Amino acid sequence: MTKEENLIQSLGPIERAVLPHLEKKNIEEISKEAKIDITSVKRAIQFLSNKDIVKISFKQSKQIILGENGKNYLKHGLPEKKLLETVAKNNNLSLKEAREKSGLDGNEFAVALGALKRKALISIFQDKIKLCTEKHEIEKESDEEKFLKKLPLNAEKLSENDKEIIENLKLRKDIIKIEETNEMNFELTPLGKNLVKESDKVKGVHFIEELTPSILKGGAWKGKQFRHYDIRSKVPEIYGGKRHFVNQAVDYAKKIWIEMGFKEMKGNIINTSFWDFDSLFVPQDHPVREMQDTFFVEGKGTLPDKKLVEKIKKAHEKGVAGSKGWQYAWNEEEAKKLVLRTHTTVLSAQTLAKLKKSDWPAKFFAVGRCYRNETLDWKHLFEFNQTEGIVVDPNANFRHLIGYLKEFFKKMGFEKARFRPSFFPYTEPSIEIDVFHPVMKQWMEIGGAGIFRPEVTEPLLGEPVPVLAWGPGFDRLILEYYKINDMRDLYSNNLSQLRKMKMWMK
Repeated sequence: MTKEENLIQSLGPIERAVLPHLEKKNIEEISKEAKIDITSVKRAIQFLSNKDIVKISFKQSKQIILGENGKNYLKHGLPEKKLLETVAKNNNLSLKEAREKSGLDGNEFAVALGALKRKALISIFQDKIKLCTEKHEIEKESDEEKFLKKLPLNAEKLSENDKEIIENLKLRKDIIKIEETNEMNFELTPLGKNLVKESDKVKGVHFIEELTPSILKGGAWKGKQFRHYDIRSKVPEIYGGKRHFVNQAVDYAKKIWIEMGFKEMKGNIINTSFWDFDSLFVPQDHPVREMQDTFFVEGKGTLPDKKLVEKIKKAHEKGVAGSKGWQYAWNEEEAKKLVLRTHTTVLSAQTLAKLKKSDWPAKFFAVGRCYRNETLDWKHLFEFNQTEGIVVDPNANFRHLIGYLKEFFKKMGFEKARFRPSFFPYTEPSIEIDVFHPVMKQWMEIGGAGIFRPEVTEPLLGEPVPVLAWGPGFDRLILEYYKINDMRDLYSNNLSQLRKMKMWMK
């Protein structure tokens, strides 16, 4: 067996069927000769291209095709045809009568009138329509009808008359559409030309594509030829099922905190302003609580134990542990307003309120969604992930806080982290966290941390115990690993992106 015959024997059924006809170079003709539909012919040519038997090229072209109205008019007649037939049967009709008898709506009637007047087929005088052509001429097909029957047409192969018709039809709603297409062209390679010559030798030969139990048992394989499989041929990529890449990174972050001895905090997305703001000593007139920063939910929630509410109220109005508070009249109704949580720190407040002294020392974390009314751009989202942490320990100090954060960011792939003094209503001292981007070679702001103020800890825990706290944004931490420069691409749900995105393998 020659090299060419061996290669032909490795081709699939549709490839072998198409091969003898490839010299025609016309896909429609090949489809007729091989008795295979056009889609299968194109697929076969693509397979042959992968084996260097043909070389494919694509040419962009524009096709004139029928719109929805065009399909309807082709079947039932153009509006001007209907109106002309109506006038021919009932000459000298009024405009109102002509519209009613023709069955056209207002827009179609106006278009039909204009078309017939341009062609001088009718005239209008004192609200009456008069026929201006011989009745036998009415039965003839118009240029527009002839054109619609020819569709689809290549836009580059139009006569001057066709172009004029198109310009008129384009002014009318959805009669024709211009569609851009990629026209497939191909030519045989030297190898392909040799194979076409040799294809007659295996013409009509039936190759066994697969072995089945019945073929083996019955001996039908004896004396038959088997298809050869080319293990070098390209095959479709297979994308296995996997978790969303952001969820993979979230799972990894949770694993880090658990390995460091933390327990996970969980809670609701919708909370009262009491837990989201008031319990964290955020004053009720703070700008962050206004609509431009917070998503409010219709209705109001219920407040927790009255004793706890009174403690929070006192912290705001008069202060605790020697502080003066914010010195304003705290409003219980304002605290009942429902919000989408603006930070996962709400979970820290709820956890501290449930914690008993016998549970100290304790460490908790959360990685969860937060919502803020941000302007959407490459580095801001209105829905984002935050990683939260608290350490309740009478012996905890600021150096412990820095140590926990450095260790977490190191495990996330950021060897360098720096901390800048900052301000938050619920922590003192407070810091902003920056990590050094290993690829961009610049510092990237991540979020805040600090030690909860006594105005937070005393009402929630019963005494001003040191509580280390942090809540940096999480999504920015994973951009470099996935080579994403725009945070919006984290949740674009582009299927191609999701299939090709690498696994989180830190």
